[in-house]
Amino acid sequence: MLVTVAALWFTGLGARLYDLQIVRHGHYEERARGQQRGELVLTPPRGMIFDSRGRELAMSVDVLSAYVNPRELDDPERTAGRIAQAIGADRNVLTERLAGSDRRFVWVGRQLDPERVQALRDLEIEEVGFTTESKRFYPFGPLVAAVIGFVGVDPTGLAGVELSYDEAVAGEVVRRPVVRDGSRQGRQLYESFGQPNPEPGADLHLTIDSSIQYVAERELRSAIAEYGAIGGSLVMLDPSTGAVLAMASYPGFDPNEYRSAPTEHKANIPLQHHYEPGSTFKLITAAAALESGAVDPFDRFDCGNGSIVFRGKTIRDHKSFDDLSFSEVIAFSSNVGAIRLGEAVGEQRLHEMIRAFGFGSKTGIDLNGEAVGIVHPVEDWNKRSVAYISFGQGISVTPLQLVTAFGAIANGGTLLRPYLVSSIDRDGALEAIPGRPEVTGNPITPKTARTLERMLEGVVEHERGTGKKARIPGYRVAGKTGTAEKPGENGGYADGRYVASFVGFAPARNPAVVALVIVDEPTTARYHGGDAPAAVFSKVAQHALLRLGVPRDEPPLDAPRLVASGPSGQSREVAP
Repeated sequence: MLVTVAALWFTGLGARLYDLQIVRHGHYEERARGQQRGELVLTPPRGMIFDSRGRELAMSVDVLSAYVNPRELDDPERTAGRIAQAIGADRNVLTERLAGSDRRFVWVGRQLDPERVQALRDLEIEEVGFTTESKRFYPFGPLVAAVIGFVGVDPTGLAGVELSYDEAVAGEVVRRPVVRDGSRQGRQLYESFGQPNPEPGADLHLTIDSSIQYVAERELRSAIAEYGAIGGSLVMLDPSTGAVLAMASYPGFDPNEYRSAPTEHKANIPLQHHYEPGSTFKLITAAAALESGAVDPFDRFDCGNGSIVFRGKTIRDHKSFDDLSFSEVIAFSSNVGAIRLGEAVGEQRLHEMIRAFGFGSKTGIDLNGEAVGIVHPVEDWNKRSVAYISFGQGISVTPLQLVTAFGAIANGGTLLRPYLVSSIDRDGALEAIPGRPEVTGNPITPKTARTLERMLEGVVEHERGTGKKARIPGYRVAGKTGTAEKPGENGGYADGRYVASFVGFAPARNPAVVALVIVDEPTTARYHGGDAPAAVFSKVAQHALLRLGVPRDEPPLDAPRLVASGPSGQSREVAP
């Protein structure tokens, strides 16, 4: 009997050994290889981001992340609860990840701050391990956040320059084979040498000047608070190159804590929002009038004492004007005068000028997410569209489009593509981005640009101009105010809701900066573009001019004269 049992036992053992070593040899060999060999993924530090003067706006720092092997846990639910309490994580989510996983590696905390790391270590949970990762850090916090963007834990760029230039800044991931022992912890014995180390990503140098940006954000924030507005934006360019000197949005956010910020606070308003421009758009109508030859610079216009009947509908002005010169139509911002200009130009030529200035198309700036605004085809215009569009209603533009268009007026008629990254630093070799400045069109002639420049100067420098608050001591300023009604939810326009704006450049005769300031829904009695936006422009542009070392206007120029009497006593316009 004993011999029979022994024989059966050895027969069974032999069959088991045959099954393990012969039949299932490949399966267990592959399983052992999977346990003993692995792959170490090495993510390089992202490149740094600098402003135009070399200040660090974004960098990478080493931080610790925590992980466990769920297969080693005797009580995954209890362990998940202890870890969640220590690092402030969601207990249910962590329990599901640990208890419901057959993986050997699960993150329990990514890119932890030192306090959370210590709290985890104090738990003395043997199965918790730590590894070093690279985390993005923004030393100036909210400053220029909407432009720079932010990075996820992967780390991958999720917005702004971090996203648009992710491939260059991220560097190249290196995957390195490793061999581990058979212990429970799977200790790494050695790694395959001869493999390249991950190279850090390329550094970016922006056109943004952080000093100008700081003043822009400070003054915009202050004006929004003073005038009870819900938000606003500012964008400033170098009109000779298209380089962006400042780009501010409010409300804003801290990219170091981007997960806790509301989605709408992370928007880059100059790039992603569009709005009806109101009276700032009258310069496009004026440009069409001059370029087409439909209007002479010396013409005068009957402004109907504040109203006009256009194709059966009465359209009212913001003030009562009688007879105005071309320059006065712009300086005093007469809607009726602008309608007279648009009527003289005609639908087709006005539409062509709008498109020539880039409205209805992306500017092509080197950032993702740019909006295009709304410019309807001329065949879709109704019988009064030419009137309303002439003074900035029935059309939608982005702030970036508008300031780019005014940049073309400032530089003599050349439309330039705006840009934010001036150069890329790869391994210490600074590479300028080729093809900049890039011309995208020539909507007007230099002669027309000079005429418009003088008209815009009258808006600010003339005593009855709407933009007097934009004046800068020592410099002549050219610009245009805008006070646009906001569309209502059920059609038409909402009562008491406005977008106030000012766009201009300085010095007027040799512009170094062009900027647009928008204050959204000011609630005080001073809700016009000549109030908060013009005042913000003055402060920010003055700082920028001094920062850039732009000489003051010497000798001081006389104030522009909009009209003068000829020999016959007839009033005629003269250039200032």
